[in-house]
Amino acid sequence: MKRKRGAHAKAAAPASKSQFASYHFLLNKVPVTVTIYQKAGEFVPTYDIDISTISEHTKVILEKIRGELVKEVNLGIIDIIDIKKKDQVESKFRETIDLLVHKYFPEVDDKTADFLITYLIQKSLGLGNIELLLADMKLEEIAINAADEPVWVYHREFGWLRTNIFLENEDQTRHYASMIGRRVGRQITLLTPLMDAHLASGDRVNATLMPISVRGNTVTLRKFASKPWTITDFIKTRTIDPQAAALIWQGVQFELSALISGGTATGKTSMLNVVSNFFPPNQRIISIEDTREIQLPSFLHWVPMTTRLPNPEGKGEVSMLDLLVNSLRQRPDRIIVGEVRRKREAEVLFEAIHTGHSVYATVHANDTRETITRLTNPPIEIPKTMLPAISMIIVQYRNRRTGIRRTFQVSEILDDGDANVLLQLDLKRDVFSHANKSRAIMGTLETFTGMTPMMVKKDALEKEAVLKWLVKQGFTTVNGVGRVIAEYYTNKDNLFKYVKGNKSFPVAEEPRVSVVQEEQRSPPPK
Repeated sequence: MKRKRGAHAKAAAPASKSQFASYHFLLNKVPVTVTIYQKAGEFVPTYDIDISTISEHTKVILEKIRGELVKEVNLGIIDIIDIKKKDQVESKFRETIDLLVHKYFPEVDDKTADFLITYLIQKSLGLGNIELLLADMKLEEIAINAADEPVWVYHREFGWLRTNIFLENEDQTRHYASMIGRRVGRQITLLTPLMDAHLASGDRVNATLMPISVRGNTVTLRKFASKPWTITDFIKTRTIDPQAAALIWQGVQFELSALISGGTATGKTSMLNVVSNFFPPNQRIISIEDTREIQLPSFLHWVPMTTRLPNPEGKGEVSMLDLLVNSLRQRPDRIIVGEVRRKREAEVLFEAIHTGHSVYATVHANDTRETITRLTNPPIEIPKTMLPAISMIIVQYRNRRTGIRRTFQVSEILDDGDANVLLQLDLKRDVFSHANKSRAIMGTLETFTGMTPMMVKKDALEKEAVLKWLVKQGFTTVNGVGRVIAEYYTNKDNLFKYVKGNKSFPVAEEPRVSVVQEEQRSPPPK
């Protein structure tokens, strides 16, 4: 049987398939349908994407129009990949496509013509059917492994899935990789067959060419979350509970520095964004990242900075260390560091803490003990006596089978550099439990705030009440959550009128979460 390439129609899952989800979204006015199902006898579910409003007969005619389009419109590759010329290129395409659509569909109405023109632009420019996957906000990763196998995606709910999208050949994969590279000033050739880049959108791209990747040319896209995670999202999805979140909030409010650790794709950067929800509105914040992922409320005093890779001649690099040293000259109150990898970066980071700055950073480690080991051994190799400068370690965890992410541990660093786990996730029951009594953080809070133990406990309960109220009221945007946190710092009595009465708090342009579900789901396969 001949394999079908590209997205094709699936009206309904046959009896031999178990359907898990179905939903819709728009890509430049083009309605797209996604169906996730598992065929009998297969181990991996299928992600079926379809533009069902276009019949197979119409698609054949549209492909013929695309063929004529190449002859009619003479655009160089520089025009296609130049972001500054994007509107000009689309305008030139639209004019020609409009004529061709009316030539082949003489009785088409304006609305349908506009739809067909938009579809053809999407197919002719950019990454073809891969653009459909990029438009699905439920996807985290898109992986092209070889032209003779389907494109794979990592879905937020269902993990890795095979799609019904194939590339035509290895040349098409290489063309996509080259196009992406040129957009960011990078090259991928037989002499330089590896490429790691960040797009202007924040998406990360990795590409390899044969024979380095034996089976075929590859492209892996990690999508940038257009809507950053907030503490409300974390509590709603049970990534963390209100009590643990209140403890972290206390640490952030009273300027205790924290490290966020975890394995790959456990949600370290998402937690870093969540921690940033708790920053007060009257402090200067500087963030340092390889690619822009942190998003803070628009009203905060925030300077985002990103590193820069060297050009093909090896010049022009701006490293994380360069930015970290530079940030200390900008009088920051808080410094956010995307990831600490090397000794010099860690030394500057700890120097920043010792000179009175609150620092929040991520590091790769699977638990608190491993975090301490990672920090005190090569390549970071920080003296253990310096570790107490970091008051708190927050560990993120992901179940690779189910894709579920959780905060695994919240720990404190003791005076001797050892760690004391305060809260621990019980994986069997999926709940947080107290592991040990605080021997450092509570004492630090009492010493530097003047609060008694009872006052510290009352403060934590107040924060817990605010967090539960945020969830009930459906605040999910960074600006919405940030506005409430700012009110807590500047006019707590007024905020608690709303919290205690469980009343809505007036925040402009804060979209609320609807209780209406637009899709029917079944549990993913075990």
